Amino acid sequence: MRLSRIFLTPVRFFRRPRVSDTTLVLLIVVFAGSGAAVMSAGGDVRGALAAGCLLVSALPLLWRRGRPVATAAAVGALDVAGIAGDLVQTSSLPAAVALYSLGRYTAGRTTAVTAGAAAVCYAVVIEVTEPSVGGWLVGALSPLIPAGIGQFVRIREELNERSRREAAESAVRAERRRIARELHDVVAHHISVINALVGGARATLPPGQDVTRDALESAEQTARQALSEMRQLLDVLRADDLRSGSGDAEAGPAGTPGGAGADAATGVGAERLPVLVREARSAGLPTTLDVTGEPGPLPAAVDHAVYRIVQEALTNTRKHALGARASVRLAYERGAVEVEVLDDGAVKHQVRHQVRHQGRQHGRQAVAPGFGLGGMAERVALCGGQLSTGPRPEGGFRVHARIPLERP
Repeated sequence: MRLSRIFLTPVRFFRRPRVSDTTLVLLIVVFAGSGAAVMSAGGDVRGALAAGCLLVSALPLLWRRGRPVATAAAVGALDVAGIAGDLVQTSSLPAAVALYSLGRYTAGRTTAVTAGAAAVCYAVVIEVTEPSVGGWLVGALSPLIPAGIGQFVRIREELNERSRREAAESAVRAERRRIARELHDVVAHHISVINALVGGARATLPPGQDVTRDALESAEQTARQALSEMRQLLDVLRADDLRSGSGDAEAGPAGTPGGAGADAATGVGAERLPVLVREARSAGLPTTLDVTGEPGPLPAAVDHAVYRIVQEALTNTRKHALGARASVRLAYERGAVEVEVLDDGAVKHQVRHQVRHQGRQHGRQAVAPGFGLGGMAERVALCGGQLSTGPRPEGGFRVHARIPLERP
């Protein structure tokens, strides 16, 4: 660990833009200055002038990120002057770096115009000073290639940044959907239970308890208003997904599908189904629970999905099928778990779901549906399972889900 830290510290230091640019310029200046001194001492005036031209052209690279066009123009002019004066034969390293920076830090149109002008200048000066077959083509390509590489790197960085931004936006949308679903699953369930209990208490009051009856009626109205306001909040939370038609897979804090981390914090799972069934009975819905197979630990996402499916199905039965009976069946199979909730609800329970389905087929909603069935479908799909819901031929409604214990 210490060795890697010792190695990474200078790497991080030299990756800073100002440090890396200054280091590059210093290296070129030291190399060119040493060459100029050696050649001058040896009497090579032409070589000394070429080294001096290289040294001077390296200095503008200090501003290659902030002012790439001016840097490319200055270095290119010095380079073309060196070629015209027969000091150098081809474009220099500072010119290549400056033209790369032009493509890396400048928009496409500006890069194309500047690099094109540089290509013309290089082609003309090479053709005039050293005419040869294809010489002008080499001169034209010498500025275009580094500028093109810089532009490629720029586009790739922009695409990566766009991907990161879209991933962040997708995570935000997924979190909004998870919050909406959890609000519906947890809050709506308990408020509907409270509403049913208050309604039952009000119905069993003896005559002459007007004050108590009024208080219970007020409590029922408050519960209904709370459900209505919560549904409006869910509309706001899901507005982005409804407008964009997004189908992003959701991920919770721990990276589990469907925000399993949030469900884990509430302690829900298949083990709490007996408690959920007792709550349904106390709220006036006769409910039975049948568990078959050998119970075993379930994956977190599957465990929470099973609980939420049963919870939502029983809540729908209490809301839409007064006087009905419900049965819950949980089957542990080899490699899968199966959950089924049946009720023998009244006719209006079936008609409500049929009208809702017909309204969707005709492009409108005859009855304003909640997010319950949609939340079930999301949970089961995220676990790789299959969900089927619909009226039963003998009356009532059926919710059936089969979820594999391992994702295919």
